[in-house]
Amino acid sequence: MAESAKKVAQQAEDRLEKVAENVRERFDRVTEGRFTDRIKNGRFADQVDHGIDQGRNEARRRDQGGSER
Repeated sequence: MAESAKKVAQQAEDRLEKVAENVRERFDRVTEGRFTDRIKNGRFADQVDHGIDQGRNEARRRDQGGSER
């Protein structure tokens, strides 16, 4: 009986390892694709450009004697 319990435990462990491996692979595919797509679409560049444009606008307002905002 002890041998059959060991066999069942080993089979369960093998199945869990396969499930964990599948989850890791799917997670990597999902996260890599989305992150890569965002970079390719230039979404991060827009945030930087907006900050630069905002700084320029504030400098113009200051130069013209207005408030910063």
